[in-house]
Amino acid sequence: MLNSFLMIGQSNMAGRGFLKDVPLIYNHHIKMLRNGRWQTMWEPINYDRPNAGVGLAASFAAAWHLENQDSQIGLIPCADGGTSLDDWNIDGALFQNAVSQAKLAQKTSNLKGILWHQGENDCQPESAQKYGEKFAVIVEKLREELGDNVIPLLIGGLGDFLTDGIYGAYFASYQKVNEALEKFAQNTHNCYFITATGLTANPDNIHIDAQSQRIFGIRYFEGFWKKKHILKPLENESELVDTIYQRTLTKEEQKGFLDIQFSMGYLSLEAYTSKVSGL
Repeated sequence: MLNSFLMIGQSNMAGRGFLKDVPLIYNHHIKMLRNGRWQTMWEPINYDRPNAGVGLAASFAAAWHLENQDSQIGLIPCADGGTSLDDWNIDGALFQNAVSQAKLAQKTSNLKGILWHQGENDCQPESAQKYGEKFAVIVEKLREELGDNVIPLLIGGLGDFLTDGIYGAYFASYQKVNEALEKFAQNTHNCYFITATGLTANPDNIHIDAQSQRIFGIRYFEGFWKKKHILKPLENESELVDTIYQRTLTKEEQKGFLDIQFSMGYLSLEAYTSKVSGL
């Protein structure tokens, strides 16, 4: 049975990396949940806004496939940009939707973990001070609803670039949020903190750029696979991203990729026919 992961949080989980900046990841072993059904992943995975783009989940899933060649992985996109912890309260629509989608996925997959990235919207002093307390309530209830009180939870840190952007003053307390996230991970069973140290951003200095999202996904997978906190950049993370890009597509995947390009208007009928006949 397919192994699935729930994606929740705000825009840096949904993904805002520019699609044009990196090669897309296309792999028939990687699925995403759409309308209750699994389909081959195509980026953007988490289409919560018109500016949805590259997130960390695609490289996380591709790294999973490197270690699990014969199995499939499914991504359950439920992140929503610009949301605070209050928006994710256990009685709210976002929380209830995430639980609903995860339970739906559990009918056809083994739910193996939760990928969380959120906190930018709670970087004001008062919100940052209460972050750990509020987050604990959400995690406890989420695990309860999913019927697994030890399901792995991967928590990403906030980027150090936040205070340098156009809204830098808003993020003055981002380090307190990071401290709360790391402390929670250190004190909660099967919960792992993933550092954002060294990651770079889009020109807004709010959203992690595409190449760094690829690296972040590798770090998330390392934390999940080795069941440990990732507190500094990995020595081989860039090489792993290159390995993912260099994977040779099967003929079926090549055909699927061409089908998508043709249907989106990127290939003429003549070019499409020529490329397909050459497979």
